[in-house]
Amino acid sequence: MTKTATNGAASLPLNRILAGDCVEIMQSLPAESVDLIFADPPYNLQLRGDLHRPDNSRVDAVDDHWDQFASFEAYDRFTRDWLAAAQRLLKPNGAIWVIGSYHNVFRIGAELQNQGYWILNDVIWRKSNPMPNFRGKRLTNAHETLIWASKSESAKYTFNYEALKALNEGVQMRSDWVLPICTGGERLKDDQGDKAHPTQKPESLLHRVIVGTTNPGDVILDPFFGTGTTGAVAKMLGRDFIGIEREAAYREVAERRLSKIRKFDREALETSASKRTEPRVPFGQLVERGMLRPGEELYSARGQKAKVRADGTLVGNDVKGSIHQVGAHLEGAPSCNGWTYWHFRRDGQLVPIDLLRQQIRAEMEEGRPH
Repeated sequence: MTKTATNGAASLPLNRILAGDCVEIMQSLPAESVDLIFADPPYNLQLRGDLHRPDNSRVDAVDDHWDQFASFEAYDRFTRDWLAAAQRLLKPNGAIWVIGSYHNVFRIGAELQNQGYWILNDVIWRKSNPMPNFRGKRLTNAHETLIWASKSESAKYTFNYEALKALNEGVQMRSDWVLPICTGGERLKDDQGDKAHPTQKPESLLHRVIVGTTNPGDVILDPFFGTGTTGAVAKMLGRDFIGIEREAAYREVAERRLSKIRKFDREALETSASKRTEPRVPFGQLVERGMLRPGEELYSARGQKAKVRADGTLVGNDVKGSIHQVGAHLEGAPSCNGWTYWHFRRDGQLVPIDLLRQQIRAEMEEGRPH
């Protein structure tokens, strides 16, 4: 099922694969209408002749016509044109992911900076099952590089830190991702039983990108759609997509693939929220609402004490200030999270003041329109 979003006087063709040249089509779409772009452009591999395995069987390498460029200058012009068209489409707080190999990623990275994109991270996708180096003349090429960049230095890009941390078993997500290449049932085949696309990306890679840097309902554009991995994962995760692909054979495979994809239910789409996105609750609001009273004592786990004042500050033996400032002073520390440091006494028990903040946040959430 497809839908169309209205953006000013122009419409946005959501959840569709558009046939044609990516630059021309991007230039026809409304400006500042896309939240994220994931791009897997031609690598410009510059292959010279066939590659064979030790048993003399031919390797199905990337030798398609769409990866052929007359020179580095031609490839650079192509890169400059599609990146300019992409930047026009991104919303002010939008971002882009570009994936490439050593053949092209450095040229793309330089052009991203030339055009004013702001590079946030480079990510190494380390393939847990890479193709061997059959000639034995180089290191086994076991990784690809992704560049994550915001539209500009001032962009307030989406980064779901807590969600990625949860994906990584509670440990901060690093910039080296160990994931397998497409194999088995995930590798799409054509009617002859051959690979439908030589550089099909695994869904696990797109899952991590989309969960980490978009929100449900966001619009994701893939200007080199291929067999539709970006669209498939976006659809499952409740995001809208726009695919651009000039090769009819790839579009046909992608359409079949997408017709079988079902969106996860609403509860499954929820991810761990970043603490930065939670509503700000000043400590003084607890005092204003009578949840804590002026003159009431707060305690730390180590036995430090301070009194609440009417203006939402604390006063100790030789210090006064915010919950954070007083806690830091008493501990002789450069900083302190007062919300977890201070406790109040109820029924003989010490309770973190953060519990009161969470009560207010829950009330604010209930009052929001859904």
